[in-house]
Amino acid sequence: MAKMSFSGVEEEVVTREEFPLEKARQVLKDETIAVLGYGVQGPAQALNMRDNGFRVIVGVNEGGRSWQKALQDGWKPGETLFPMADAARRGTVIQYLVSDAAQKMTWPEIKPCLNPGDALYFSHGFSIVYKDQTGVIPPDYVDVIMVAPKGSGTSVRANFLNGSGINSSFAVEQDYTGRARERTLALGIAIGSGYLFETTFKHEVYSDLVGERGVLMGALAGIMEAQYNVLRQHGHTPSEAFNETVEELTQSLIRLVAQNGMDWMYANCSTTAQRGALDWLPRFREAVKPVFDELYKSVVSGEETRIVLEANSAPDYREKLEEELRQMRESEMWQAGAKVRSLRPENWKRD
Repeated sequence: MAKMSFSGVEEEVVTREEFPLEKARQVLKDETIAVLGYGVQGPAQALNMRDNGFRVIVGVNEGGRSWQKALQDGWKPGETLFPMADAARRGTVIQYLVSDAAQKMTWPEIKPCLNPGDALYFSHGFSIVYKDQTGVIPPDYVDVIMVAPKGSGTSVRANFLNGSGINSSFAVEQDYTGRARERTLALGIAIGSGYLFETTFKHEVYSDLVGERGVLMGALAGIMEAQYNVLRQHGHTPSEAFNETVEELTQSLIRLVAQNGMDWMYANCSTTAQRGALDWLPRFREAVKPVFDELYKSVVSGEETRIVLEANSAPDYREKLEEELRQMRESEMWQAGAKVRSLRPENWKRD
């Protein structure tokens, strides 16, 4: 394993050089990998493994939207595509990739399909860590493992196709066979991970839930809306407010941060921007720190998962979600965003 040290904390990571694809194929040569669910992570992980030469089958509810999508992707009924329980019975590695709420609902059907020595695989620690709410308690005769890509299913597939891979965390919750760690690493390589870093189910779900509600989505969208609204209140046009809030961040600055780090980006912007950003950074940090403390507490207590399971199980959840997304989509800021995106050079019509 490669070692990385951060502020005195040493971490081990597993790279594709240390655990090559051929080794993963050897480890999993006798396995049938059953991917249950074909919504977000399911298609990407299943297709990547199929393309990498592993024995993969897919399990979804017959006749539904996911079934149709699987058919379009080349999975064949009765050969590589089955109803969910049938796939679970046929698999030796069961990748449980339906949504968190669906795991709670389908677990009574899936649990009896597990055989001694199977590996029960997750890409999120939700159901295991909050088992008191989900009821997902694996039998003691299976490996319980996790590979959690640090990106959406869309990114997992796109990065695989362009050869870059996406980083993933991995964890072993239960090692019945004595091979759980080796299986986990092989599966991480099989789905196309760039490199793998070790975590626990608990740490993965805590960091994931905080990240989604915080910087990655909730906080980012909230901060954007706040700045945009202030600029508009002071007479700035929608185009100007959107460009200064979103477009410059996503099309320029964040790319520099991704490539070289925040300090490099600061060093390579104007002195006016440098000074202002450095002066205001601690004020924003101190302003939002109490919100993150509250968020982390809510995640650890299980309150966030209670809200998710209750909302996602409601019969009208899909309709309410569509309405919330419609309001976001039709807000002035994101309507301005749609117009600004249409004017990017790559979208210009050329003679």
